[in-house]
Amino acid sequence: MAAPPCTLEGMSDSTPSNVPSSGLLSLLSRLPGSYDGPQTPETAPYALVGVGEGTLAAHLLQPLALPSLIRTGTQFVLSSPDAGAAAGDYADLAEVAGATARRISTGGRPDEINVLVPGGPLSTYHFAQAVAYASGHAGEAQAADAAMADLAARCSPDILDNNPARDLAWSLWGRTPLLLAASDADALPHAWQQLLARTGKTLAVPLLGDVLPLASGAFDARHEQGDAKVALILGDTDPALLLAREILESRIDEIIHVPAPNGAQGYPAALALWYFGAWVAAYLAERYGAEPADPVVLARAQAGLSGEGGSEATGDLRLSAPRDDLRRARVEEDLPGWDGDGDDDGTDDDDADNFDDPDNHEED
Repeated sequence: MAAPPCTLEGMSDSTPSNVPSSGLLSLLSRLPGSYDGPQTPETAPYALVGVGEGTLAAHLLQPLALPSLIRTGTQFVLSSPDAGAAAGDYADLAEVAGATARRISTGGRPDEINVLVPGGPLSTYHFAQAVAYASGHAGEAQAADAAMADLAARCSPDILDNNPARDLAWSLWGRTPLLLAASDADALPHAWQQLLARTGKTLAVPLLGDVLPLASGAFDARHEQGDAKVALILGDTDPALLLAREILESRIDEIIHVPAPNGAQGYPAALALWYFGAWVAAYLAERYGAEPADPVVLARAQAGLSGEGGSEATGDLRLSAPRDDLRRARVEEDLPGWDGDGDDDGTDDDDADNFDDPDNHEED
């Protein structure tokens, strides 16, 4: 049932020619080389932690082999306002230990931010490039931009034939993706799961850790669970991954290998594969007729965690970078009843609060 490995050189498919270009696709086209933050290296040695929106970027930076915490040199803390408390704790720990904390964030109080980067689903690029330059890896940062620029030329919305991102989105349409990578590249399944959910509006299942027990046993009790499944092997393979592929060939519909473009390695390969996943997710959302922008419920949740809404009353000045996914509508207008002020479904609040009270239930 398995298909041969695909490459980013393109897969043949009859995709429709009338798919409109969204704002996110335009942003993706302009993303390579758009980082415009500091490029001067900080004081070595370096360490890195990421929370909130910075979590994925920190994971993708693992090829640079930066430890999590350090006692001297520079401690990078990647964060967003919804994880501001954790970011502050990490920065304080680093400074108490003797390192200099450099906080890179999508927003927050000015005195808590050293580098402000755009928010949204594409913030991962800006976070990652900021750390690559600041940790003395300018060559890798430039190589990542070059690999992304090559992908942009082949994944652009005006490329209707042999567009690898659009073709892969077609292969994923109506299926559940299983995400696999070599043991030292577990950031790739993490990245693609985030992208396919946040942008593509699709649940993907990463197979992490020792993939052999998962591949060999996951479908034995219920063989039909292998239907409508497609496995994506992301990046370079290793012996265990090749064996897992051989096992899955008799259990699921299709297996597709997605290698790094043009033989890229290390950090450039990781960032380029993240970027390709963003293209695939955007086209997959279009396939489903869904809006690739962030859902309003995510904005409301992040705003609640960041404490937004109380800053005006307290005079607390906060910074917020422009969002790469176009500014969202005000969530109070879009989600009446979220904070308990309204109720559109006709449910009585008192009854809802007492739902678990057996005395509140009527007999059938």
